[in-house]
Amino acid sequence: MLYAIAYAATLVAFLAVDAVWLYKMGSVLYRPTLGDILLESPRFAPAVVFYLIYPIGVLAFAVAPALKAESVLTAIGWGALFGALAYATYDLTNYATLRNWTLQITLADIAWGAVLTGVAAAAGYGAAAASRHWMAA
Repeated sequence: MLYAIAYAATLVAFLAVDAVWLYKMGSVLYRPTLGDILLESPRFAPAVVFYLIYPIGVLAFAVAPALKAESVLTAIGWGALFGALAYATYDLTNYATLRNWTLQITLADIAWGAVLTGVAAAAGYGAAAASRHWMAA
């Protein structure tokens, strides 16, 4: 039950914060550079799969160690590292292989992955820690 709560909180935080980023930065960072290779509307099925499975990685690599350490800073730190590595895999591959992909997008996206995942891990940890406390009472 504890991990289900952590998963739900991580997912909601990740979706909400990423939606703001994509809404704000889409027209500023991505569309001007990648416009001719972007779809008019996204393929939603792969996006849904990504948003459902990514929080599992956040739980395994950030929230679970944080619960063991009883530290939100552990969640943020491991979450940021996991996010930077995951986003770097995508961005550095694109930078290496796609003509339109820029260093600016690469660096911004990796930094964003670190921040976003750190925040989502903190939310997952916070919800799980509060639930653990509530269940023990």
